[in-house]
Amino acid sequence: MPDYSTSESLLHKYILNENLRKHCYAVEAVMRYYAKKLGEDEERWAAAGLLHDLDWEMYPDTHPNTAVPLLEDAGYDKEIIDAILGHAYPDRTNVPRESTLAKYLFACDEITGFITAYSYMKAGGLNEVEPKSIKKKMKDKAFAKNVSREDIIKGAEELSIDLDEHLSNVINAMKNDPRINTSK
Repeated sequence: MPDYSTSESLLHKYILNENLRKHCYAVEAVMRYYAKKLGEDEERWAAAGLLHDLDWEMYPDTHPNTAVPLLEDAGYDKEIIDAILGHAYPDRTNVPRESTLAKYLFACDEITGFITAYSYMKAGGLNEVEPKSIKKKMKDKAFAKNVSREDIIKGAEELSIDLDEHLSNVINAMKNDPRINTSK
């Protein structure tokens, strides 16, 4: 598997938008958190999180399918590629989330975007975000309207984790990453 610097180089080559990069770093941070918690390979899980939206900026209409040859050429294996494809199943791919890696990637994607959007409303940023406030804000359909609340709930369900616990884990992982939490 390619090393972290290769993953980060790919990210910077294909994603120029700083907000999208920040989202990828957020998903990476949460994937690392869960990999460590579950005794999984942190570097593999981090790569999946970092690269899950690799083709979104340049090829939004064919995302994540367009990323496959880029990832294959760089040396990423089928499990990572299938996890990236699975995060968009069934809307954009025919690759179901079967591996633990794929299920966690899906569960960490939408929620990081929602938490980030909510943190912008707080003077203290991520440091003032709590699970109960996220759950309350999820009821406001006008807020972060492009973030699927259904996917957030489904992600926690696929992990068999209580939504409050999942939100707490995601928030804490994001708070502890200085690339994401700039309000420390």
